[in-house]
Amino acid sequence: MAGVDKHGTTTAAGVVVPAVPLSSGKPMPRVGFGTATPTLGQAEGDAAGVTEAVLRAIAAGYRHFDTAAVYNAESALGDAVAQAVRAGAIASRDEVYVTSKLWITDAHPGRVLPALKKTLQNLGMAYVDLYLIHHPVSLRPPEAQGRGPVVVKKDLVAMDMQGVWEEMEECHRQGLAKAIGVSNFACKKLEHLLSFAKIPPAANQVEVHPYCRQNKLREFCKVRGIQLCGYSPLGATGTAWANNNVMDSPVLKQIAQDRGKTVAQVCIRWVYEQGDCVITKSFNESRMRENLDIFDWELTDDDRRKISDLPESRGNYNFLVHESGPFKTVEDLWDGEITAGQSNQTPLVSSD
Repeated sequence: MAGVDKHGTTTAAGVVVPAVPLSSGKPMPRVGFGTATPTLGQAEGDAAGVTEAVLRAIAAGYRHFDTAAVYNAESALGDAVAQAVRAGAIASRDEVYVTSKLWITDAHPGRVLPALKKTLQNLGMAYVDLYLIHHPVSLRPPEAQGRGPVVVKKDLVAMDMQGVWEEMEECHRQGLAKAIGVSNFACKKLEHLLSFAKIPPAANQVEVHPYCRQNKLREFCKVRGIQLCGYSPLGATGTAWANNNVMDSPVLKQIAQDRGKTVAQVCIRWVYEQGDCVITKSFNESRMRENLDIFDWELTDDDRRKISDLPESRGNYNFLVHESGPFKTVEDLWDGEITAGQSNQTPLVSSD
């Protein structure tokens, strides 16, 4: 189990969220707030909903905010932070930790720095605290911008990882990203990146919950000084990348009942106890606060043993697998790590 962090911020809400030092930049608060909507910002009212949710999250005590170019939420997040500063809810932009991600259409040499500059323009900020490569694959850039699928499988191509990472390093050198890292990278892909990286990735953000425990990857990252950050700790019910096993689990429901907690709190606490950072996401104010109420209690050894016996599977499973692409099987995509999963149909992904 993780020890107590030396860093931490006591917010106006009275919540102390511990933070963990990374290999560069400022310490990352261990619990963050996610801004991805199920439609990735393509539904009417999504932007206003994100802005309002972030303002409520700041009031509840969150200071770590996770976004991405593909979420179409960067402007809404930036607006909320600016409003919070004007209202005196936070002293300055520097009081929050902001992560964004390079989408696969821009994961090409020559497109990384312009993509980050566009992200910063959207956010209305001079820098992000952490900038991640969203996936270990690239997509041929579309001829026309607009709504529709965010992944067209037949257009998936192998990433020039060295060329892209060199530009990520340049983003860091220019001070536009205080730390750089990756997302959805399994061990072999990380090993390849580390073979040429002058600046190693500070973090790797991946799916983590009691049904997708990532023990092998966590150990790999720990040895190499890379902070694991878990998304979908509750299984992301209602999204294209959902793993419905989590919230429906009789085992987790029983643990929650035994502890006098919710299933959500059990899941977030479990990820926290692994030493990971964890990105929660609820736009409901009472659940936002509930999701932060995980620091002053622990799971029992028996609870942990029951969780370690659960069958593993992914929600983010095969969206980037295609017979013409660089990853023709789930085993290729995830380096043979946790290869069971749910194949969810979604208009956000097209095979044609």
